[in-house]
Amino acid sequence: QVQLVESGGGLVQAGGSLRLSCAASGSIFRLNTMGWYRQAPGKQREWVASITNIGSTNYADSVKGRFTISRDSAKNTVFLQMNSLKPEDTAVYYCKAWMVSSYWGQGTQVTVSS
Repeated sequence: QVQLVESGGGLVQAGGSLRLSCAASGSIFRLNTMGWYRQAPGKQREWVASITNIGSTNYADSVKGRFTISRDSAKNTVFLQMNSLKPEDTAVYYCKAWMVSSYWGQGTQVTVSS
């Protein structure tokens, strides 16, 4: 069993910053890519960013240049530094991890006020 626990969400004004964390625990074996997704009210869940086990990163165009994904492989933790936040970044942010199977966290709410 694998558990992913996100933290760091909250309410911030437009232009502000937040840092999300996601820690994986349990039966972890060959943790590969970790990533972040988000789901705004009434919309489908969308991919935000991902990082491989060797540190290669990719970003959705909507967050490129504002968000930075990183990981601490020793602690099985992935981070998402979010700067220059916009109201359209408001969503529940989910962590995902890929091993033999993939796993989701429970989500953390990010609200950006205008």
